[in-house]
Parts: sequence; C-alpha cells; structure tokens
Amino acid sequence: MNQKNQSFMSHKKQTLGEFIIENQSSFKYSSGELSSLLNSIRLAAKVVNHEVNKAGLVDIIGAAGDTNIQGEDQQKLDVYANEKFIQTLTKRNIVCGIASEEEDDFIAINSQDENHQNKYIVLIDPLDGSSNIDVNVSVGTIFSIYRRVSPLGTPVKLEDFLQKGSEQVAAGYVVYGTSTMLVYTTGDGVNGFTLNPAIGSFYLSHPAMQFPEDGTIYSVNEGNYIHFPQGIKNYIKYCQEEEGDRPYTSRYIGSLVSDFHRNMIKGGIYLYPQSSKNPQGKLRLLYECNPMAYLAEQANGKSSDGFIRTMDIEPTELHQRVPFICGSKNMVEKAEEFMRNVY
Repeated sequence: MNQKNQSFMSHKKQTLGEFIIENQSSFKYSSGELSSLLNSIRLAAKVVNHEVNKAGLVDIIGAAGDTNIQGEDQQKLDVYANEKFIQTLTKRNIVCGIASEEEDDFIAINSQDENHQNKYIVLIDPLDGSSNIDVNVSVGTIFSIYRRVSPLGTPVKLEDFLQKGSEQVAAGYVVYGTSTMLVYTTGDGVNGFTLNPAIGSFYLSHPAMQFPEDGTIYSVNEGNYIHFPQGIKNYIKYCQEEEGDRPYTSRYIGSLVSDFHRNMIKGGIYLYPQSSKNPQGKLRLLYECNPMAYLAEQANGKSSDGFIRTMDIEPTELHQRVPFICGSKNMVEKAEEFMRNVY
C-alpha cells in the first residue's frame, strides 16, 4: 500500500469528534464551543437521517397543511427536522439565537443562568430540497454559524442575524443520500464525514475537499430559461456549444445540497439566477447562499450573484432572497463575464 493510501486509511478511522479536537487550532475560538455546536448538529442530523430513511414507511411525507414564511407548502418531514434541530441546539448552553427558513422570526435562547451569556447564532435550512422526499431523491440540511455582535448579557437582536457572510465562523451541510455525509468548514478548508449507521459515528472520508478549477457540469433549472436574464441565457448557450471540452453535461437534482456536493467533487457550476418570476432570485441569502458560499471559497471555488461576491452582500432581512452562482472558479468567472457583457 503506498503512503498516500496508508495515510487515507488512517484518516478514515478518525471520527468527527477526534478530528475537531486534533484540529482545534483551526477554530480561533474555544474548541469546546465548536465541539458543542457541531455535536448538536451531528446529533440532530442522525435523528433526522433516521426519519428520512423510513419516510416511505410511515405517515411523515407529504404536505403538513401549513405554508412556511416563504409561501412554500411545508412537508411533514420539514416540520420534523425543524423541530429536532431547534430542540437539540436549544439544549446546549451555547446558542443565543436560531433563525430557521421554516420560522417567521428568529428564536431567542437565554443561557441557563438567565443572564444571556450564550455567544453563537445558528441559521439553518432544516430540510433543503424537501419536495424531493416523496420521490426518494436526496435532501439535506444547511447550517451557518456566527458569533453574536450584540453585547453579552443582553437579549439577542435582529442585527446578530443580519451579518454579512464573510463574518461566518463555521458553516456546513448534511446530505441524506446514498450515504449520509456531514461536510463543514471553520475557515480552514472543507472536510467531509460519512455516517457509519451501524455504530452511529461520522468518520472522516473526504479530507481537504476542493472544487476543481474547471468543470464540465452545469446545474440550472432550464425549464425557467425563458425567464432568465440575457447574460445567463448566453452562458447556458455557451455551455451547450460544441467547442473544446464543451458541450458541458447538464445535471440538476433540485436539491441545492446535492447539486453543490456533486459539483464540488466532480467540478461544475450551480446557477439559480433572478428571473421575471423571481426578480430577487429564489434562494435565501442567510440560510442557503452564505453557508454554501463560505464552503465554496474554502474549497477553492467561487460564489456571487453574478456581480457581487455572495459573502459581501449586506443582509437587510431574515428571509432575503438573492441570485446565486456558485462552483468551480473558472466557470463562475465565465458566467460573471457573460452577465457583465450584457449590462
């Protein structure tokens, strides 16, 4: 066995908990705090994973009858995942506020001593791509972590949640797919961990994940082509031209986590532009775009709205939507070039 394989085999046996401890210097705050945050996410992910895997057997799929703040029908499993993540994060004495894509407003959490001593903000999309559940296609959870900006000892405020993506201290996602994976960054690269369901532990399976600089996959809902801005239409035509390594392959799952995950491994671009149907874009800056942008940049990729770096956009409201282009660096820059050349 060569040295590379040997080191990979030794890596493979490393659990998420061991990895956090070994790499504590890469998180500039207390490693105990990071462990606690990621442990609660890991725990909730395992519970949700269990439910996702039996979704076809019990009455947990299908619409719950309510509509969330975004105007989307809530799947029952959305509601369940939302409850589990909020429950698990609330129990740790570390999170002072949670904002969820499924909740109208943020949830304030006091510390156990009732003195507002908790330091972290978590923004979460508990079940991304949930319309895929009924048809047994991968779904995921996206999370984004900040330190509060309001003073300790005071209740959490809206400004704590409306921070630019560049202020994130950690972000990641869980993909409930062929296998269940947790992928995260604390600003020192991106690492992926696969759940061994037999023993319930996540093991390091994808160390130092990176987007290839170039890719041959483009992911976009081409059914909306007619509604897209001209720059995006031109870029899609460019992807389809027969020249060099083009035409590119079109792959679109309709679950941001799954599309992003595939493109990071294989090389590709994901586009959800503004359109005449969604003039601001469709994806949420705080729950989807910022965490994915942080992961992309930490994995040698790039993310923008076509003009402005995603993590430089000033948030103005909790459920703000923005156009989103994300993936292999050279592909994103080419799409941005097409956008600029129209305006």
